[in-house]
Parts: sequence; C-alpha cells; structure tokens
Amino acid sequence: MKTIVCKIGTSSLTQPDSRQLALSTIATLIETLTQLRKAGYAVVLVSSGAVGVGCNRLSLAERPRTLAKKQAIAAIGQGRLMRVYDDLFTSLGQPIAQILLTRRDLMQRSCYVNAYNTFQELFQLGVIPIVNENDTVAVEELKFGDNDTLSALVANLVEADWLFLLTDVDRLYSADPRLFPDAEPIHRITPDQLTQLQIKTGSSGSSWGTGGMVTKLAAARLATRAGVRTVITRGNQPQNLLKILQGETIGTQFEPLARPEKARKRWIEHGLIAMGKLYVDAGATQAICQQGKSLLAAGVTQIEGEFPSSEAVIVCDTQGTEIARGIVNYSSTELQQIQGVHSDKIPKILGYMGSETIIHRDNLVIKSYTESG
Repeated sequence: MKTIVCKIGTSSLTQPDSRQLALSTIATLIETLTQLRKAGYAVVLVSSGAVGVGCNRLSLAERPRTLAKKQAIAAIGQGRLMRVYDDLFTSLGQPIAQILLTRRDLMQRSCYVNAYNTFQELFQLGVIPIVNENDTVAVEELKFGDNDTLSALVANLVEADWLFLLTDVDRLYSADPRLFPDAEPIHRITPDQLTQLQIKTGSSGSSWGTGGMVTKLAAARLATRAGVRTVITRGNQPQNLLKILQGETIGTQFEPLARPEKARKRWIEHGLIAMGKLYVDAGATQAICQQGKSLLAAGVTQIEGEFPSSEAVIVCDTQGTEIARGIVNYSSTELQQIQGVHSDKIPKILGYMGSETIIHRDNLVIKSYTESG
C-alpha cells in the first residue's frame, strides 16, 4: 500500500479577501483524497487553517501576535474546521480521524512508536487521518513552527511514498514570480541539486499563514532525506494530485534519496530537538563520517550548551559546520571533564565506569552521508 501525505495551507483553504473558507477548493480536495483512498492509497491530510477560521469566527481584522491568543483562537477554529471536513467527507462515505500533535509527541521514542502504530491502524481501517499541530497546548520552544515542517515529519513518521505541499503557486521558481518577473520555473530537483539550491524568496507567506517557500524547501529537504518524493503544486487545483501520480509533469518534484536512513536514525535526526553542540577535531570528523565509527571523547574539542545525558546534540567540525547529530551518553558537565582524553581514562576522571563512547554509531546520524545518498 502506497502512502500519501497531503498538506494544505491557510492561503489555499480560505478566500484571500473575505477569509471565508474556500469551500469549492475544500470539496475538490476531499473528492480527490477519497478517490485516492478508494484506489488503495493510505492517505494523510495535514491541514492548516484553525487560527484563520477562529479569527473569522470572531471577526478579527488581523492574525493574533501573542502565543496565548493564537492558542485560544486555534481552539475556536479547530472544531469548526473539523466539522466542515467531517460533513464533506461523510457525504462521500469516507471516515476520518483527528490527530493533534506537538513536537514533544515525536521526541519520546515510545510516543513516536505509538503514533506510528495509531496511523497504521487507521490506514487498515480505511480512515483518513487529519493532522494539525496541537496549538492549544504547544509551547513556543517546542512548536513545529509551521505545517510544512509538520507534514514532512508526519511523512517521515508514517514512511510515506509521497508528500504533496499544496500552496498558492503552481511550482517552485528560481525567484518569487510575484516580485521577479523573469523567474524561471523549476520542474524537477535531485537530492544533490536540493543541497545546493539557492532561491530568491519573498516574505514568509500570506498574512494569514505561517509558511512560505523557505519553509517548503526545508520540508522538502527533510522529507526527501527520509526517502519521500515531495511535490510543490497549486492548492486550488487539488485534482492535479491524481494527474501527478499518473506521471504528468505538474508542479515541482523533489526526488528522494535512494538510500534513506533507518527508522531509528530518522527519529534521531528529525524527531528530536538538539539541546547542545559538540565540536570535534579533523580525526574524529574523518572517523565518524568516512569510517562509520562512534564518537570518542578524545576527538571532542569544545562543548556548547547545557544538557543531561541521553539528549540529542549537533556534532560540528573544526569550521563549525554540522556534520552529524546523535544522542550523547554523558551530560555537558561530564563532557567538560573528559573532552580530549582517551576512553580508558574516563573512569578515573569521573569516578565511575561509564560508556566508552560519547555517541555510539547506532545513535549517530551523519549529515554528509544522508545528503550525498
């Protein structure tokens, strides 16, 4: 069974002037997703719009700026938005489910696995899950930030084959076509091209959304590194999903890596938030990036941040470039004492026998490897 994740943004869900729901677009999207489900695809819809719908319900002239007010208005809009989805999907006999996620839900391995199992059960039941960030309880430092990122993380979680990012432009251009008339359309991007891609982008999206082309490119990088083919295409023409799956060249396609990471390493890279940084010397960089070795204390030259053991950290080379990230076996305080020393001296320094490695290779994701494929 092929799995599809479809993300639609506020700019596609609402009318630009009145901010009323764009019911014709929503109805077409629902018909399309129902067709795909009946054709045998497992389908997930990641939907923005809760804050926009809540603002319209309260006749607010602009999007709220404080987190507390956004959370309150999201609570008003989410139920109203789900009612629209439920009424329209029910008219086609398609059952749906609501899943509200926070970043914290994906940070704990047990919660991550439970979320995966829930999605799989819903797929087996023929249900289309509708996902949004749980804005009402999310705290600022643990927010996804935008639903482009959320959709890429969900695509990674459910091991999707396709991620569709529906937006207010038909494809990616070399620059924002609304600001640069000579912008060239881009139809297909390989993993190598994506790492080098430089795009002139405008603002961070519409006044009622939180995304923009920058967040979509970040989502494409995240998803393709997990092996998910990603497409940017126009949101008010959701029927194009069927044509794209049939091979038509519509929108911009980002080709996935041929060899994505295993599930646990995808969780480490994409599910966890790094709590600090470790800087390593040239020898350690070569050992972990080219030889598949674990990170040892002898190679660590500097520690940044405060964190306990078993947290995720970023590993940087001597130039400060991120080369990997992983789960540390020691706290930052302990690392300050043992950085640069050989592993056999760790028990004497700390007074107890700890791990021989700072980050074991099974808990280490090499960025240079995943980007080169």
